[in-house]
Amino acid sequence: MEDTAQRILREFGLIQGTRGVWESHWQEVAERIWPGMSWKFNPYWYTTPGAKKNVFVYDSTATLALARFGSILDSLLTPRNQTWHTLKATDGLLNKKRDVRLWFDEVTKVLFHQRYQTTANFASQNQMVYKSLGAFGSGAMFIDGLSTGKGLRYRNVGLGEIYFVENHQGIVDKCFRYFELTARQAIQKWGQKIPDEIRSIGAVNPEQIFHFVHLVEPREEGFDPGRKDHKGMKYASYYVVREGSKLLEEGGYHVFPYAISRYDQYPGEVYGRSPAMDLLPAIKTLNEEKKTMLKQGHRVVDPVLLAHDDGVVDSFSLKPGAINAGGVTADGRPLVHALPTGNLAVGKELMDDERTLINDGFLVSLFQILTESPQMTATEVLERAKEKGILLAPTIGRQQSEYLGPSIEREIDVLSQQGQIPPMPMALKEAMGEFQIVYDSPLTRSQKAEEASGLQRTLETALNAANVMQDPSMLFYFNFDTIIPAIAEIQGVPFHWMNSPEVVQAKKQQQAQQNQMRQQVEAAPGAAAIMNAQSKAQKAMK
Repeated sequence: MEDTAQRILREFGLIQGTRGVWESHWQEVAERIWPGMSWKFNPYWYTTPGAKKNVFVYDSTATLALARFGSILDSLLTPRNQTWHTLKATDGLLNKKRDVRLWFDEVTKVLFHQRYQTTANFASQNQMVYKSLGAFGSGAMFIDGLSTGKGLRYRNVGLGEIYFVENHQGIVDKCFRYFELTARQAIQKWGQKIPDEIRSIGAVNPEQIFHFVHLVEPREEGFDPGRKDHKGMKYASYYVVREGSKLLEEGGYHVFPYAISRYDQYPGEVYGRSPAMDLLPAIKTLNEEKKTMLKQGHRVVDPVLLAHDDGVVDSFSLKPGAINAGGVTADGRPLVHALPTGNLAVGKELMDDERTLINDGFLVSLFQILTESPQMTATEVLERAKEKGILLAPTIGRQQSEYLGPSIEREIDVLSQQGQIPPMPMALKEAMGEFQIVYDSPLTRSQKAEEASGLQRTLETALNAANVMQDPSMLFYFNFDTIIPAIAEIQGVPFHWMNSPEVVQAKKQQQAQQNQMRQQVEAAPGAAAIMNAQSKAQKAMK
């Protein structure tokens, strides 16, 4: 029977050989849109570090659009300047308990504090995942604890290193990561577990490269939830060195450590498809058009000359200020003409068509509306936001469930093991700590924009009716105490900018008292006159 290391390397060899078609597709995309991303382990595409890789790029529209696509996803799903998700209990009754809600608020604060620490490196690695989605359709993030202390550490894993497998429900639950380490780095990580032959090579050449495989898979044999070691963890982890086929480390994870994301997915395919794949014909066409325009532009600026074969061109000079005798006839008719060139304006129109298509595919044009139409009314802005939410929800919304959800679960698991999560309330502990993630990102708010847009239209109708009928009771149908906070939430107004219901109620009472005092002051002269008249009448009767 083969040992664990041999079994892992055999399975990896099989899965590595099944995705050659994908890698050729990714290579074609990368050459034209993300030249710096190459597959180091593909012998047909390997280049020396530092070598020029943008030889296929003549027009940078797609490259810039990809960078903007990553920024768009970041601003829609995980903006750094706001709390883009919260937590709450799965059981609605538990959410009514103050201690439970306070605990979830505290956990959310801990997550955001640790996630955006400089040592965590979340922002830059997350941006790489989003760009990978735009270019190749799949992205992977490895989430682990800091090796030097408490905290989180994030690492984007390029598709050249990671190979993943779905279970029967289409969920990625098994990953192979194929990576390189120098002999010195490997000894630093595993010490005495490194094979003697690698140690001896490292003593002579510490920068010699070796190849390793990290496998994470569900633990199907020997899984005992009651155990405290790696055998009691749901997922098994193995590190194998390919040179020598030796198992270096066996461990485990309670939660799957790789957060896998797919932008779009076709039936029967494990890896995702990207906007760049859909736009590849337009990207290639634009590059060819740009090459043609460069040639034609060169001919326009430095034209080809046509001349009669009379010996004039033998000494013809194109230097500034040069005099070419014999270039015209005695009556001034030119004997030398420029070769007619194509219509550059038509070429520019064709290129603009492809650029518009590329920007549409990478969602750039969706976010140029406000800058192009700054005079829009509030209703028009809400309508635009609603349209964005409708267009973006099917594809980008997938990242919340497939990528961000597992990421948050893994973060909570790591921080819990480090003792950074506060003790759970007893009521929640009895419910087995079941929770759900509530997203509060700009994308989620844009999906809710239909509510705000519907209110805006209804309120305008009610105001028109009230003005026509001179009946303000038309506005009595609206509960503004509920409407205003809800609209503020949809529009992304920071919570601390809004007064609490208690403060609002106190201000209302204060205003009512001031109105009552004002009425009393305004009525005082009349009341004094009435009292004076009554006093005079009583005296006359006496």
